[in-house]
Amino acid sequence: MRQADVAMCVLVSPITIRYAIDYNVFPLFQSHIPATYVFVPLDGPITLHLAADSNGSSADSVRQGRPISFFEGGNELLDAAKLLADDIVGFLSEIGTTNRKVAVEYVNPSITQALLRRGLEVIDAVDIVEGARVIKSDDEIACIRWACAVAEHGIARMQESMGPGVTEVQLWGLLNYTNLANQGGWHEGRMLASGPRINPWLQEATQRVIEPGDLVGFDTDMVGPFGYFCDVSRTFYYGKNPPSARQRQLYQLAYDELQTNMKLIRPGVSMKDLQASAWPVPEEFREQAYPCVIHGVGMCDEYPQVKPSFRGPIAYDATLKAGMVICVESYIGAVGERDGVKLEEQLLVTSDGYELLSNYPFDERLLS
Repeated sequence: MRQADVAMCVLVSPITIRYAIDYNVFPLFQSHIPATYVFVPLDGPITLHLAADSNGSSADSVRQGRPISFFEGGNELLDAAKLLADDIVGFLSEIGTTNRKVAVEYVNPSITQALLRRGLEVIDAVDIVEGARVIKSDDEIACIRWACAVAEHGIARMQESMGPGVTEVQLWGLLNYTNLANQGGWHEGRMLASGPRINPWLQEATQRVIEPGDLVGFDTDMVGPFGYFCDVSRTFYYGKNPPSARQRQLYQLAYDELQTNMKLIRPGVSMKDLQASAWPVPEEFREQAYPCVIHGVGMCDEYPQVKPSFRGPIAYDATLKAGMVICVESYIGAVGERDGVKLEEQLLVTSDGYELLSNYPFDERLLS
């Protein structure tokens, strides 16, 4: 905030609010019908603004909020935006600042327009909050380790439960249940596919029954206990007969991509260098290759992200730093084929390289 020269941030995303004050009330609801926001000043008390009484945060004070969604404000949103602008101007006076530059996160245009009419300079808060998340504290890393442990417990239950008559969604439900039973949150998607549905990737679980000879791939995308993310992928083989030579080849290629790119991870490496040095995806797999090589992770998928070089230039002028948590991704599957393989690892960038935070074993039957 000091680098951006802002007097305060107005935070709206439930994930950002949890980062700031550990407030975790109906986060999925508030992701599409925001009813809560937070004033975070550069100097002064943090205030939580609610549509209804609540507690359970580390904010310095709790105040009545204004409607900031159509669900709450309807046709009176314009008037509510003017009142919110008044609140912000009053808050700036309250904390004794003459700075009129305010960073606002994810709001409807009427709020920005109301702030501008009050003579405030408005900038996007996203750069600020994403930058603040990049380096994880020891406590955060401990939370991420716990999320990964819970996820891997669920993964083991999934692998043990593959059997006659089991559907994709039943298998996925075991991971979801394990997360909830350990005080976890939600999953960003039901990313599990089997047999002919594993190619192309990015298909969610269905009622398809898993059959002998299938590859079964999944991506946890799990908001775990304490709100921190476990983002790990594995692909299993189901059946008594050995996997096919093509299945083993696809798995080995995905494994090689993962291992090669993990060796690039160390502090000081730029996103551009990572892209340039990444494992060269063979031409036959490029069309369906995973959208990114690496991405940051914390309470969700986060900045930065590196796309494969054949997908375009890097969007971030950044370098890896010790304390960042990142995920390394791979999907190998050719257009028109039945099989594909999805793998992903979660890493902590250390002072001299990286430490694996995900420890679930790979499928030995598929490793050539």
